[in-house]
Amino acid sequence: MTTKIAIFGVGLIGGSLALCFKGKPDLYVTGYTHLPELIHTYQEREVVDHATLSIEEAALDADFIFLCVPVSLIGTYLDKLSHLPLKKGCIITDVGSTKASVIAHAEQLNLDSVYFIGGHPMAGSERAGVGAASALLFENAYYVLTPPENVPQDVVDRLGHLLEQTTRAQIVKVEPVMHDEIVGAISHLPHVIAVALVNQIRQYNQDNPLYRMLAAGGFRDITRIASSDPIVWRDILLNNRQIILSLLEDWNSGVADFIELLNQQDSRGIEEQFEKAGAFRDQLPERRKGMIASLYDLYLEVPDHPGIIGKITTEIGNQGINISNVQIVESREDVPGVMRLSFRQEHDMEKAKIMLQDQQYSVFV
Repeated sequence: MTTKIAIFGVGLIGGSLALCFKGKPDLYVTGYTHLPELIHTYQEREVVDHATLSIEEAALDADFIFLCVPVSLIGTYLDKLSHLPLKKGCIITDVGSTKASVIAHAEQLNLDSVYFIGGHPMAGSERAGVGAASALLFENAYYVLTPPENVPQDVVDRLGHLLEQTTRAQIVKVEPVMHDEIVGAISHLPHVIAVALVNQIRQYNQDNPLYRMLAAGGFRDITRIASSDPIVWRDILLNNRQIILSLLEDWNSGVADFIELLNQQDSRGIEEQFEKAGAFRDQLPERRKGMIASLYDLYLEVPDHPGIIGKITTEIGNQGINISNVQIVESREDVPGVMRLSFRQEHDMEKAKIMLQDQQYSVFV
C-alpha cells in the first residue's frame, strides 16, 4: 500500500524532506505551493512526485502532512486543514522552531480522527529555498518531536519510524515548553546577540570606516548568523517572546558580571570566566549537526599569480566537490595570500584537502 505524504511549503526544509521521501518504496510525495511560478521549479528539480496549487488536492487521502511554512503561518494552515475531510488517522506535523504555541493552537481545533505532532528538525543552512534543499540535510542531526499528551504512542512511533528510516536523523521527544526554552537559549538568543553586536559595530563604523575594514576573519565568523532572514527571525522571536525576554535578562546579568570584574580589575575572576566557558564548550559535540549550520573550512597559502583563485576552485569543482564560500583572508604584494575555502559537508572538505595536498599546496584546517 502506498503511503501518501503532503508537504506544504517546499523550501529548504520542506524540499529536503521531500527529497528524503521521494523515490523510497511505497512513498508518494505531493508538494503544495501558493505561488504558480514554483510549480515548474519543483518539477524541474524533481523534488516531489506531484505539485499542486490546491490545498484540498494536496491533503486528499494524505497519510502524513508536513507544514513547512513560516511559524507565523502554521496556525493558519492548521485552521484550513481542520475544515477538510482528512483521511482517518492522518498525522499532521510541522517543522517550526517554536513548539508550545503551535501545540496549543492545534489542541483547540476539532481534528476528528486526525493527530497533530509538533516537529523540529534541528538542522539548517545559510541558504534558503528549494534550490538549497538536500536529502543529506538531516543526516546525523537531531529531529525533535513534541507530541501532545493525548496522542497515542503508536501514532508517535509511526511518524518517528518514517523520519528515522528516510532522513537518518536521530529522533528525540521533548516536552513543548522545554523545547522552546532550550532552543531559545542555544539558537534564538545567539541570533539576537549576533545582530546586536553587528549593529553596534555598524554604528561605530559611521564615524570611522576602519571598523568595517578590519572586521574580517574571526569577527565575521562569530557573527555569521546575523545575516539570517529578517522576516523568519521576526516571527520566531515574537512567537517565543517571553522566553527570549527571560534569556536576555540572564544575558544582561552575565554582561553586568563582566563589567564588575573589569571595574574591580579582577584578573583571576576574568580567567575563571574563560576557564569555565572553555571547559563546558570542550564537552559540546563537534560533528553533530545543529540549528546553527556548520561550515567546514580549509586554509591554504596561495601565491600572488594571476588566475590562481580560479585555477584552484575549478580544479576542486572538476572533482565534484561543492564549495560554499571563498575568501582571501590576507593578500599583500610579494606575500602569499591566505585563501579560505568553506564547505557544508565534512567529506567535501576532506576530499578537497587531500587533492590540494597532492598538488603541493600548503593546507591547514
